[in-house]
Amino acid sequence: MKIGFLGGGNMAAAMIGGLYQGHAIVVVEPDAAKGTALAERYGIVAETAAAGLFNCEVIVLAVKPQQLHSALSGWPKLRPEQLVLSVAAGVRAADIARWLGGHPAIIRAMPNTPALVGAGITGLFALPLVSSAQRSAAGTLLGAVGQVVWVEAEAQIDAVTAISGSGPAYVFLCIEALEAAARDLGLDADTARQLALHTFLGAARLAVDEASDPADLRARVTSKGGTTERGVAALEAADVRTAFRNAARAAAVRANEMGDLFGKE
Repeated sequence: MKIGFLGGGNMAAAMIGGLYQGHAIVVVEPDAAKGTALAERYGIVAETAAAGLFNCEVIVLAVKPQQLHSALSGWPKLRPEQLVLSVAAGVRAADIARWLGGHPAIIRAMPNTPALVGAGITGLFALPLVSSAQRSAAGTLLGAVGQVVWVEAEAQIDAVTAISGSGPAYVFLCIEALEAAARDLGLDADTARQLALHTFLGAARLAVDEASDPADLRARVTSKGGTTERGVAALEAADVRTAFRNAARAAAVRANEMGDLFGKE
């Protein structure tokens, strides 16, 4: 498969790193030094002009969302069989299709930053005329950097953005808080960092490997009258669940606002 990337930033580099073996890849990156670095690392073709993308089977739009409209300006009519896969946050598939002269084969993707270490998860939405083969190709591309899930309505991508797109920041905030609590309890900074990081890493791995309901896993470590029960009670008293719901709602609202804003172009 010949795959073209418009933009050679972190997400594009993560995808290229997972895909470069077995595919012909070209990256269009205006920063020549960045493009050269990718070419040397992965043995791909790096160019500075978009023309290098127009014979690719899949074109990945990996530039910043506020730059996407201008980046697509002046593009020729693409062939219907060419898949355009956008990882530009907040830019709706219908607007990309409009900017490309009504191109029908658009898939919108919302990956997250753990893709940089091959542990991401991506939400995908396809316009109605995207073929099953094109959906499969998109799944293969994003599957190279983690798990994928499909949603049936584009509005649900805003929810994906709020949960898994923004979610790593929520997790990092929780790690920060647990680390600070460890220091408050008298542990040195290095020990506090290791305990916080590996508690999150291990708990997530356990939840994934066992495929159990998180509530059941929580109950297993919450002995009646024990230390965990007291700690969880303090979290419930602070209404942590509502705080997470509010965070997700705020992020989803902002994602929708961004779609409206970019759609005016």
